[in-house]
Amino acid sequence: MLDPAALRVIGAKNDPAKAEMHRRRSTHRAGLERDPKVAPHQARGTKCPRGLAHRQQLGVRAGVRACFHRIATGRQHCAVRSGHDRAHRHFAALCGKLRLLQGQFHGAFIRVQTPSNTGTKTRMSIRRKPLIGITLDSEQPGGYSVYPWYALRTNYAAAIASAGGVPVALPHHHDLASDLLDAIDGLVVTGGAFDVDPAMYGEAHAHATVTLKAGRTQAERALLDGALARDMPVLGICGGEQLLAVALGGTLIQHIPDSVPNALPHEQPNPRNEAGHAITLVEGTLLHRIVGAAEMQVNSSHHQAVQATGPAAQVNCRAPDGVIEGVEDMRRRFCLGVQWHPEFLIDPGDARIFAAFIQAATP
Repeated sequence: MLDPAALRVIGAKNDPAKAEMHRRRSTHRAGLERDPKVAPHQARGTKCPRGLAHRQQLGVRAGVRACFHRIATGRQHCAVRSGHDRAHRHFAALCGKLRLLQGQFHGAFIRVQTPSNTGTKTRMSIRRKPLIGITLDSEQPGGYSVYPWYALRTNYAAAIASAGGVPVALPHHHDLASDLLDAIDGLVVTGGAFDVDPAMYGEAHAHATVTLKAGRTQAERALLDGALARDMPVLGICGGEQLLAVALGGTLIQHIPDSVPNALPHEQPNPRNEAGHAITLVEGTLLHRIVGAAEMQVNSSHHQAVQATGPAAQVNCRAPDGVIEGVEDMRRRFCLGVQWHPEFLIDPGDARIFAAFIQAATP
């Protein structure tokens, strides 16, 4: 007498529909479910085109896995057939569960349909927001803490975030400059109530008004030199513009009132969130193209200024008294320094500067 279990197995083998059902169940458990578009005669393990092999592995789930694999290996896009809309939905849902789009990658999920010789394809990609390093000021014990502490006005970070970047504070460790630059996409060198050491631009004597913060300047110079060597987008603000000019081979005026006859009050008496004077932009420069205007109204909080640019840099704007208010290096992708504080967003051009900088730094 035949065993009933054996009869079921024989029946399954003789019934093509049941055999297919069993095959699907077994291959699904093994993680090898075939895509229905793969030819049924295609033997498992045989060589086939790359796209075919990928689709053969897990169907929709294979597309998701391929996307994550490409992201992890630096290839931040994945092309699949337009019919795999389910892959897109599963991928987006899975990214949400892993907080991928709002966490590690700070990205946006983009679907772009492109024509190809085999039909329209949908490209799925992660385009993350750029990480923007901001240099900090340093203060001695007192006030906020009885220990040394860092400082940064919130509007620096706010201006970067509003333009679409992710602000990241950079501590003063010149020996870690390369590691810090590896982690960011753009560099903002901020200002502060101190000066660049005149020895850095070849002057042996310092004016009586010069105040130094050697540790901060050493760290910022290391970051600047590394960023320029990498052609990383750089934005220098106020004292950061002066240090950028020096890094590009320029020199500084140590004290404007003693060097510029009939100079404007560049340390404006009115609040810093108001305009102090106008500047005229040099036509054809990066700054002029970004702002799209011949003049800007800017605030002013400096007693030093760029005296001469290096061989690779050029002036992009001046104050009415002739004082240089900005420099840039047009050989590089984005290398811009401004003497005022655009993070206060006083002039419409200020927001455009941050927007252009973030666009240049976007991976």
